[in-house]
Amino acid sequence: MPSLLLISLVSCLVAINQARPISRCDLAKVPRKEDLDGFEGHSLSDWLSLAFVESDFNIAKVNENTYGSFDYGIFQINSHYWCNDYQSHTENPCHVDCQGLLSPNLLSIINCAKKTVSGAGGMKNW
Repeated sequence: MPSLLLISLVSCLVAINQARPISRCDLAKVPRKEDLDGFEGHSLSDWLSLAFVESDFNIAKVNENTYGSFDYGIFQINSHYWCNDYQSHTENPCHVDCQGLLSPNLLSIINCAKKTVSGAGGMKNW
């Protein structure tokens, strides 16, 4: 029941992208299609909550951290740990250019989020 309530609430709100608005309902379809629902024990509601808290559903969000790294996209993937921004030292375990995490198709950021949550620390990596 709480999941249904969250999904209902989510479908009523809209996130802003540089190119076009994305409804949270549309946003929920991609993670579900990419098997994030239940991935590593986290529900679709967990992932949507993470996206809301980290970026307010803004797929184009970039945030500069105080120690010089940047967070990218809807899940705010950190350049120091997970992607290559060509400024921060990183091992780039997601094997992706950080700018690629801003893509409206969300595939790169979902794949990187899967690697992030599968690593030590799990969801606490955020």
